Amino acid sequence: MLDLTRAEIEAAVDLDRAFAALEDGFRAASAGRVQMPPVGYLGFPAHNGDCHIKFGHIADDPIFVVKIATGFYDNPAKGLPTTSGMMIALSAETGAVVAILRDEGWLTDLRTALAGAIATRAGMRADARRIGIVGAGTQARFQIRAAAHLLREREPRFAAWARSPERLEALRRDLAKDGIAVEPVADLEALCAQSDALITTTPAVEPVIRDEWIGPGLHITALGADAPGKQELETALVARADIRIADSLEQSLDHGEFAAAAAGGLIGRSDCVELGAVLAGQAPARRSDRDITIADLTGLAVQDIAIARVVLDGITR
Repeated sequence: MLDLTRAEIEAAVDLDRAFAALEDGFRAASAGRVQMPPVGYLGFPAHNGDCHIKFGHIADDPIFVVKIATGFYDNPAKGLPTTSGMMIALSAETGAVVAILRDEGWLTDLRTALAGAIATRAGMRADARRIGIVGAGTQARFQIRAAAHLLREREPRFAAWARSPERLEALRRDLAKDGIAVEPVADLEALCAQSDALITTTPAVEPVIRDEWIGPGLHITALGADAPGKQELETALVARADIRIADSLEQSLDHGEFAAAAAGGLIGRSDCVELGAVLAGQAPARRSDRDITIADLTGLAVQDIAIARVVLDGITR
């Protein structure tokens, strides 16, 4: 049995292999080749935190994965990381533990960012270069790095908004160390107006992106609504979108960014497509350059399986 530390895990990840593995995973999920029971969820409102437990198996894969991930959003003020967790890989043939991945939540942050970049590339216009980031936390940093890598041939330009000017400046400094320029924007409406694509990374429980701020042609990848009660986009905006892409229709319509519009009878399953179907060429991500497109990523167990396989393959190569 392997018992891997975060440092060993980070050293084993090849980003190009990871992107390819996640895309394969999304296609497998939409094709019905993945067992993914409902997500386990624990809420800790007194401490502004939550815990997700995801597990699943891709047909014919030699392992299955159980993942525990926590997010406690007041932790930065305490000098602690927002996220933590671990993954356990087990044999799909014997049930034996194959590896414990003590990633401290790093793999969850990474696979979320890779999925965000994949969805953004799929949904944005062919000429899009300006990417706006809403939020300045850990996931904002991961999203920018992932998009910069996946979209490097487009030479994307990044701007970001956050409620805290201090956190926004810290994000700018951190990304500058990686050679990635990020323009701080003080006004969120202005960020929406100047962007070709938006990636929202907040744990908001009330919408932060207003319908009237969004014009034709914009793509939005929304990541924050991964549990009941969370919402980053106004319901009217979700209802107005020309294309709605979900990582999982079941999850997005139940507790994701599309849930409020679905609960209000404004949209249904037939008004959305899955990311795996888009990647397989079975559904369009947009029909014209004027389409407003929204991708809602709630997080799937297949992402955890895919990223765990990348780590294990990297360790044994």
